[in-house]
Amino acid sequence: MVEPPMRRQMQREPITIDSIGEDLLYNTFSCLPAPSCASAACVCRSWNRIATRLLSSPKFSSALSLNPSLQGAVNEVINQVLSQPIRPQFAIASIGPTFSLEEAHALISTKLGSRTPLVTCISQGISGKDALTHEFKEVQWDIVDDDDDDDENAGDVNMLQNANFGVLLSVGFFPGLKVNLIPLLRNNQRTQGLMVDEFVLSIREYSYLVSGTTSPQGIILFSDPETNIKGVVVKMDFAFSTETVILGDGGGKFLYQSDNTVNAMANQDGAPAALALVFANDRNKPPGLGDTQFHFLFSNGICPYGPTYKARSVREREADDTTWLTANRIAHKENLDGHALIEHIMHEVGDDFEGQALYIGVMKKRKCSIGAEKVKWITFQEFHAVLRGDEEYLYVNDLGIKNGDTFRFYLSNPDTALSSCQTVSEKLRRLKHEFEDHTSRVGGGGVSNRDKKTILCGLTFTCCGRGESFFGRAKVDSLPLLDNFPGVPIAGIFCAGEIARVGSSSSSYPEENRAAATARCCFHVFSTAYLVVSYTPPALPHR
Repeated sequence: MVEPPMRRQMQREPITIDSIGEDLLYNTFSCLPAPSCASAACVCRSWNRIATRLLSSPKFSSALSLNPSLQGAVNEVINQVLSQPIRPQFAIASIGPTFSLEEAHALISTKLGSRTPLVTCISQGISGKDALTHEFKEVQWDIVDDDDDDDENAGDVNMLQNANFGVLLSVGFFPGLKVNLIPLLRNNQRTQGLMVDEFVLSIREYSYLVSGTTSPQGIILFSDPETNIKGVVVKMDFAFSTETVILGDGGGKFLYQSDNTVNAMANQDGAPAALALVFANDRNKPPGLGDTQFHFLFSNGICPYGPTYKARSVREREADDTTWLTANRIAHKENLDGHALIEHIMHEVGDDFEGQALYIGVMKKRKCSIGAEKVKWITFQEFHAVLRGDEEYLYVNDLGIKNGDTFRFYLSNPDTALSSCQTVSEKLRRLKHEFEDHTSRVGGGGVSNRDKKTILCGLTFTCCGRGESFFGRAKVDSLPLLDNFPGVPIAGIFCAGEIARVGSSSSSYPEENRAAATARCCFHVFSTAYLVVSYTPPALPHR
């Protein structure tokens, strides 16, 4: 019996999964976890082409876990951040002080692979979306001093330590950018001097190599708590274009890996003093890729009080890292001791003085240069915490104040911080509308999600003094991002010193005097630094 022609045709042309078309395969692959997508790319050329196209799309994924088991917490955040296709260019992990930094770093490195640039740090707290419940959470650790761990308080200490667990993991792929980790090294064990010029020049060299310009688009900086990072960020501010965004955590132990190179333990000699996660524009990016852009915003949480003073009789004590000084008001000759200075500011502030942190914001004019380059004068502002005052001196933390430097007193202020957060929210709302207008101009409702100008993520670096105890309610610093960009991944770190490059044009600090108009500040107190990352796809071809 002769077979019907239709049956013979069906036997000759079997239906395969490739027959469904690339667009449908693309949508199918986009639902796969990252490991499965990577495996699919190895099946055949057509699948590899689709997977490569998918993995070239902009992506940022972040998850938080409060699991008391380190292994369990790492598994939860890894499963969530890799639940969709992504080829991580970088990863940032922040953990609670109860967990072992070395163990956490090793576990995450094993999961992500040794070639993924990874920074693992101990923070003062974390914020982000829970890996299991998908609820946005904000957690600040109850840090306990080792000296308080005596028999009488042992039970309370153990209870607090048990609350100090958690992992926040963020991974990202930003098209059009190259990413590298560059450490700040020490000269030698004897002097513990920092190789700042070499650090800056290494960043410049890398940026020029990949982008053709010596200033990268952005730098996220991590500093060991034993490192005086203030002078480093001042020099970085001097060295790079004002378009370069610089922000980060200035007081947490960290470990890192980059290109199969893993640093020594953070508390060992020879470990880097700081680490720069550098994002530079890729001048050789493949065709069909758009541009990733960094947007910086800043929320100030301190308010100035009283007149401007000039520092006198300055003495530095390197043994305890403090400065003693007296001062006089501008245009007045009377020299005021610490007791008189604090009395004046208490009278100025009134009842609001109690319970708030007191600082002096010092305007400093110093010479600065990089390597053999020409020396130039720069003006910048640095904050020093007021420790106490007596009938001889005003005592403040840190060194670096000189006779003749001018300063004002600053006090932490929740109302100032709340108002500043509202200003940030308004700026983000304008940015959101700008993106919506861009979509309307290039194609309106006919533009696919892949062709829209989009927000990829939002990152926050927040002073550990802020949070629920400061504002009286939680999530205040995250609300500008949550309200304006619902559904966008958001990750936050509470810091023991927030790094944020703020210039005169973007500063929310009032100017002390005319000379302060060109001053800049890079290391802050009671502030939040915001980094919003956007992606603009390549222009659509004209029809």
